[in-house]
Amino acid sequence: MSTVETTDDLPDIQVIDIRSGDRSTPFEHRVVPVSQTAKAIKALEKGQPGGQLTADAILRIAYSAVEPDLLADLRPELRRVETGWLTVINYRAYTLMLSPAVENDRLLDQVLYAADPNTAAQQRVLSMPAAHETKAALVYTEPMGALIEAVDLAARKVRMQNKQEVGRRIVERPLTAVPVAFLNPGRHPAEDLGLVDGNSRWGSCTALVPVPTDVIDAKDEERPSLLPSYLMSLPLADRRSFVREVIKKAYRDIKAAPGTSKAARAKRDKAARLLNAMTVPVEVVIGYTDDAPDMGMQRFPAAVRSLLMRMNIGVKEFAPASKNSVTAEETVTALFDEGQLGDNAQAIKDVLLGRVDMTDHMKTLGLSALRDLRFAFIAQQLTRREPRLNAIAAAKLDKRGFYVSGRSGLVVELGLRAYSAFLGESIKPVRTALEAGGGCLWQDLVNHEWTVENIDNDQAVDGLLRRTENGDIPAKLLLGMLAMVALVTSGSLLAAGGSAEQTVGHKVMRSGIGAVIKEVIGKEHGPKVLADAIKRVRRNEHPRWWADKDWVEHNDWKGSDFNAHLRYAALHGFNPEDEANGLSGTAREEKKLTDFQASLTTASNHLDDLIELRTENGTTDRLSWETVEASDKQLRRMSRILDRISEEELLG
Repeated sequence: MSTVETTDDLPDIQVIDIRSGDRSTPFEHRVVPVSQTAKAIKALEKGQPGGQLTADAILRIAYSAVEPDLLADLRPELRRVETGWLTVINYRAYTLMLSPAVENDRLLDQVLYAADPNTAAQQRVLSMPAAHETKAALVYTEPMGALIEAVDLAARKVRMQNKQEVGRRIVERPLTAVPVAFLNPGRHPAEDLGLVDGNSRWGSCTALVPVPTDVIDAKDEERPSLLPSYLMSLPLADRRSFVREVIKKAYRDIKAAPGTSKAARAKRDKAARLLNAMTVPVEVVIGYTDDAPDMGMQRFPAAVRSLLMRMNIGVKEFAPASKNSVTAEETVTALFDEGQLGDNAQAIKDVLLGRVDMTDHMKTLGLSALRDLRFAFIAQQLTRREPRLNAIAAAKLDKRGFYVSGRSGLVVELGLRAYSAFLGESIKPVRTALEAGGGCLWQDLVNHEWTVENIDNDQAVDGLLRRTENGDIPAKLLLGMLAMVALVTSGSLLAAGGSAEQTVGHKVMRSGIGAVIKEVIGKEHGPKVLADAIKRVRRNEHPRWWADKDWVEHNDWKGSDFNAHLRYAALHGFNPEDEANGLSGTAREEKKLTDFQASLTTASNHLDDLIELRTENGTTDRLSWETVEASDKQLRRMSRILDRISEEELLG
């Protein structure tokens, strides 16, 4: 029988020598006097090759170093990113001299965005940082109160969601930091060293440090863990003094708790854990060289972020939604930096990112600030087949091409930002529906040029419907996109449920929603049903169904009911099967031919999906003949039959 190891079974926690990792010999942390940082400051001021540091950043690096003398002899290293080279230095720093990320990219699929009119000002996600004109620093323009609130929120979340085991051993995997500057610091220092990787390690380390008694009035055992807002409020010298006091108190606690009692040991272990968490290895970005010299520091924020994404392969990789969100922002930023967004580039960038209020920017683009119009605009921008767009996005996705499935993930995350507060928790099934089964896009959106018009009222929707019914392909694509957004966000078009066949008593189309919309819009009455859904969902009404040559309002239907019937219509149309009984023989033949051709389109789409997936996976092995024999013979048989009943091909 195995035994469960308890804390009492483990040896006392020892303070670890940070230079050798030795636990056997006594080691004592000692925050050296400020005077002993002079050599390091002088070396940093002289300038490292590739270094571009502000005066404050130089002081912060020197003051944060556990062994500042070593900084004078450090050799900078280069890190390749997509747009150039980052210059970095590595050393061991005091944990409390660093601050966590102003915004945690892991949370981008959960935060609230200004693109959603339902988002209150104090809840909005922060603006993306800008680049310093000449130095390697990220510049934040938000009020300091909003920044501090975001930092504390991120620290709390990583402590809960990704707790790291620290204290019994020292942190060995480096954190990555970058100088940051605040344009509106208020009473806070105007600069800091902020993490871009390692927030979970930082959060777990500082969770061992209680809030100082001068901040709250509470007994020692009731004091909560330290939050970054306290550290970021301290002047640099005071922050370093605080580190010294925390370390000195920990050693006092160890010396004040001799003996073998459980209480004495617990107090010593607690202090030793804190001391082992007081330092971390850190890689600090001190410079950037762009491949295009005329860009200067403009692409520095994107370069830092690119480095971050490549690091998150360890303890807890980004969730797919957050990764898509970051990749989408990187793609948009890169397109903007390279002048690929055309006229009104700033407005287009802001509309795509959704971090600021949309009203004026949408107006600049000739559009009303409707959520579904913005979603359609994002889809249109990211389905353009322009070579540079495809190359940039493929590089960000680490793919050999910018395929429909890759485009879909980026469209979903940017598009849903206008629904972040409106949908609340119900955004999760919406995201699932938009991403499942190949996603929200269909190939025609890439194959054809189309634009987003200001379809902002019922009359405009009716006009779009008429053009669709007259064979206008761009109109059909816009109608389909607007309808898809309306139906999905209203819960009326979902990922295929297991009971869908039971609901309608027949086979339904179980493909992704993009494929469903493509098929529905090609069916008789399909465009009419989709156009009506756009109008009704905008009025917060349930979509209607078309049956027996008239509109039917099923007030008893849930979203899953409409979803099942729409997926049925995608395969079989909106007319009941027995309607064909009243048709002439010729008309019934035409209907069967139409059904046959529609089924071929569906089969062709599935084959395209297979080819695309093989391309993404790098699959070059041919399928075995046993695997495809039945399908091949069926296709040949169908071809022979079709040849017999059709005219010969006309040769031009």
